[in-house]
Amino acid sequence: MSSSLRRGVLAAALALSIAPLAACGAGNDAQTHEVRPDNAAITVGDIQVQNAVILTQKAGSGPASVSARIFNNGNGDQTLQSLKVGDALTAALAGASGAKTVVVPAHGTVLLGGAGNASATLPSSGEAFKDGDFQRVTLTFSSTGEVALDASVLPAAGYYKQYGATPSPAGEPSDKATPTATGTPENGASATPTGTGTPKPTGSGTPNGSGTPSPKKS
Repeated sequence: MSSSLRRGVLAAALALSIAPLAACGAGNDAQTHEVRPDNAAITVGDIQVQNAVILTQKAGSGPASVSARIFNNGNGDQTLQSLKVGDALTAALAGASGAKTVVVPAHGTVLLGGAGNASATLPSSGEAFKDGDFQRVTLTFSSTGEVALDASVLPAAGYYKQYGATPSPAGEPSDKATPTATGTPENGASATPTGTGTPKPTGSGTPNGSGTPSPKKS
């Protein structure tokens, strides 16, 4: 085989070996585009939900919660009307800083979980969830409707501790005790006020100089 022919065969083999590598990094179907983040994310219409997780407390210490970042890419505000986990559990929703509703502003974002943020709290964390599992989470918005995704169940510890529900302290003393007011004075004295009864007038009711005059002597 001539040297020119050998060079041609070598160049063809090299080109064939490079072609699969180039296909991995280019085009809409590139393998690198199949990489997904660890936590659940989805986009439906104007609503985008990222980093959705279900956070549990230690067994018996408190409720679970859903933490997620919600984006509204539309021109109008949307209200998060409900959040369900599975078929039976419905989260109690609360807006940031004590607001009664969770509103995602137009071209804005809302964080579920953490101090001062909106919250989605679920009861019975130890009974309903097992760390490491995945649960179907369905969020319903006023305009977009239902947005569903599978979220992982994780303990509210480490990085996620600040986003979990706050357990209620056990044995918290009550400050609503009613003070007892009795009418018994100290030292065993009687509770009957002094000065009661019929007042006794001072002095005689007969005017001075009254009575039967003495007869004059003759």
